[in-house]
Amino acid sequence: MSTPQPPMPQAPAAAPDWQAAPGGPFPGYTSPIPVVRTHLGHALASEWTKIKSVRSTMWTLGVFVALVIGIGLMTGALVKAHADSSNLESTNPLSFGFFGLLLGLMCVITLGVLTTASEYGTGMVRTTMTACPSRGRVLAAKSIVFFLVAFVVTLATSAFVAMVQTSMLSGTSVRTPSGSEWLKGTVGVSLYIALLGLLSLLIGSIVRHSAGGITIMIGAVLAPLVIALFMATSSLADVREWLFKYSIPSQLGVFYDNTLSGSGPTGWDPLWIMLGLTAAAYAGAYALLQSRDV
Repeated sequence: MSTPQPPMPQAPAAAPDWQAAPGGPFPGYTSPIPVVRTHLGHALASEWTKIKSVRSTMWTLGVFVALVIGIGLMTGALVKAHADSSNLESTNPLSFGFFGLLLGLMCVITLGVLTTASEYGTGMVRTTMTACPSRGRVLAAKSIVFFLVAFVVTLATSAFVAMVQTSMLSGTSVRTPSGSEWLKGTVGVSLYIALLGLLSLLIGSIVRHSAGGITIMIGAVLAPLVIALFMATSSLADVREWLFKYSIPSQLGVFYDNTLSGSGPTGWDPLWIMLGLTAAAYAGAYALLQSRDV
C-alpha cells in the first residue's frame, strides 16, 4: 500500500488592490482614493463651487446688473433728449454711468459680507475648516474668488453701459472720450468696486454677522456725506471738506473726473487708497481668524 503524500503548500492569494500584502510595512486597509497633498487650488475650487451655488450670488449680482444697465441707459436717454439745449461739450460721456454704479455697489457690498459672514450664521464654517484646516488658505481662496467674480461682472456691465451711452450720444454736443478715460471708466472703476466688495468680505469675516457687516459697510459709504451735510458752521469747514474729498461716492467719481469737491484725490489715487484699506482689513481678519475659535 502506498503512503499518502502530504498536500503541497499553496502560495498565498494575492491581496486585493485596496488591501496591503501580508508582511508589508503597513498591513491592513488602504483607501482606494488616492491621497494627495492639498493646496490653494483645491480651496479655490471649493469656494468657486460655493459662491456659484448659493442664491445670494444670483440675486445680488442680478440686481447689480439691472441697476447699472437700467439707470445707465435711462440717464443716457435723458441726456440725449436735452443735449442740444445743455452745455455738455466738456462733459465725459462715460460719467453718466456713475449713478447706476453708485447704487449697484450696495449689491456688491452685500454679497461680499455674505460670502464670509453667512457661513458663521449657518454653521457651515465648521465644515469648511474641517475640510481645510489652514484658515489662512480659506480666507485667501474666498478673497481671490470673490474679487475675480466682482471684477469681471462689474467690468462687463460698466463697459456695456459705456459703449451704449457713447453710441447714443454720438452726433450730439457731448465729446468723444479719450483712451485714458475709457480705461479709468471701465477697468479702473471695476477694480475699485471689486476692492470695496473685498473690503466688505473682510469686514464680514471680522464681525461674523451678516446684518452687522452690511450695516457697517453701508454706513462707511453714506455716513461721511450725511455727516458733512450737517456741518454748516465755519469752524467745521475743514472737516466738512475732508469728508467730501475722501467719501466713497466722491472717490468713485474721480474715475470720471467728476468729484464732489474741487480738490482731493485725482487720477488713480482712489484705487491706491482702497487698496491700502483692504490690505489693513485683510491683516486684521487674518489675525482674528488665527486667534479666535471657530
